[in-house]
Amino acid sequence: QVQLVESGGGLVQAGGSLRLSCAASGRTLSTIGMGWFRQTPGKEREFVAAISWSAGSTDYVDSVKGRFTISRDYAKSTVYLQMNSLNPEDTAIYYCAGGLRGWALRALSTGYNYWGQGTQVTVSS
Repeated sequence: QVQLVESGGGLVQAGGSLRLSCAASGRTLSTIGMGWFRQTPGKEREFVAAISWSAGSTDYVDSVKGRFTISRDYAKSTVYLQMNSLNPEDTAIYYCAGGLRGWALRALSTGYNYWGQGTQVTVSS
């Protein structure tokens, strides 16, 4: 079994930055890629960003392009989400996802086998 542990969430003012981390442990992570999703009360979990594990290809939802950057440390089995120019609309619980089964599935929550517990990001105006 693979465990994903997120860290780095918190409270920040609009225009500020946060960096989320997601470390994989347990059984060797065999994955095509990893991703970040976010969710607010009453809404479906939304795709934010994904990265292919070997090539480092990335993809983002339009609303975060140019502000968020996903990266990975292959040796540490860790993925990061650098979030800049945050605004109140970015407030959500952010979830790390691993075990992507195919790059074409990267924006679908059903495309991943493993999930972290979530970390709260709150952006004040």
